[in-house]
Amino acid sequence: MFGFIYFFLSVVLYIIALPLLIYLSFKEKYKESIPARFFLKNNPKFSKPNDIWFHVCSLGEARALKPLLDRLNTEVDITTITHTGYAEAKKYKAQVRYLPYETFIPFWATKHKLLVVLEAEFWYMLFAVLHKKGAKVVLLNARISDKSSKKYQKMAWFYKKLFAFVDLVLAQSEIDKARLEALGAKNVVVVGNIKLAQKIVKTKEYPKPSGEIIVAGSTHEGEEKVVLEAFLEYKKIQKDAKLIVVPRHPERFESVYELLQTSGLDVKRWSEVQNFDADIILVDAMGELNNIYAISDIAILGGAFREDVGGHNPLEPAHFGCKIITGKHFFHQKELFRYTHHVQYVETDEILKALQNAKDLPPSQVDETIDIETVIQRIQSYA
Repeated sequence: MFGFIYFFLSVVLYIIALPLLIYLSFKEKYKESIPARFFLKNNPKFSKPNDIWFHVCSLGEARALKPLLDRLNTEVDITTITHTGYAEAKKYKAQVRYLPYETFIPFWATKHKLLVVLEAEFWYMLFAVLHKKGAKVVLLNARISDKSSKKYQKMAWFYKKLFAFVDLVLAQSEIDKARLEALGAKNVVVVGNIKLAQKIVKTKEYPKPSGEIIVAGSTHEGEEKVVLEAFLEYKKIQKDAKLIVVPRHPERFESVYELLQTSGLDVKRWSEVQNFDADIILVDAMGELNNIYAISDIAILGGAFREDVGGHNPLEPAHFGCKIITGKHFFHQKELFRYTHHVQYVETDEILKALQNAKDLPPSQVDETIDIETVIQRIQSYA
């Protein structure tokens, strides 16, 4: 009965949201994902389903699959939510689709032996339908952030119904385990964060420019402005400093470039010059961030200076020996920051001071690993 009511409500919500969905379909950021997820455009069901179906949300989770898929060495099916996650998943030996809105799941989902869902992608209809089709359901890298914990608790009655369809939960930490169990999850095992198993590499080798190189990586709206303000003050002290800005979302490249031009300094676009011969460089290309970290001295890691994003992966800048500065709102990456040392956590008005302090601090570093083989064995035992 609950499943029928949930499905009915999802249909009602879909109808109400139709005008907004149609409007958003014309936005650059959503022009592929929304038509695929909410109208099934160019998004057919898996033609020849493989044994394992992985579901991830976006770019970071899609990348986290690589160590698993390399060792599984078999073709799988993958669904994603965002266009960046979709593009990353297409790099694997896999059938890749966008996960449709829940109203479509009963008619779209195909039979698999195992559904593996990463992090906090809790979709009731997906779990219920795959369970009914005979699949085992495993949550991998499962987490409940500090910020969202109370919200989940208020809906504990709902999550108890959802977790009834889950066979195994592989949690990031003991805190996550306790929170998940409080929501009704059973068979919860702490394995750590599988992002620690990622092989972090450069795709290109760039010569290190002269001067002190500061990269503002994975920045969101509003963050470039406060970083730029701090950099302009810092450059009065550190004359040879250069700023490289790498926005998180490509649809923002133009607006960020316009902002950087207000600095009065020499500003260049990476796509036009392919070098770092300027005071400020906007990297308006995807897939370059690790290459930039490799030649940078200081990394100002975005996503944590706003309250609604939750931070980004610190393992990559730490791997390349950057001195990391980030905000205090890193709730989605708390587990990874726990493993990353010598990080400055600051408010927006403290970025300048952090830049000044960086010269006296060692590079950030990571000193933890994860036993990925144990994770794979657990997954395979359910396949």
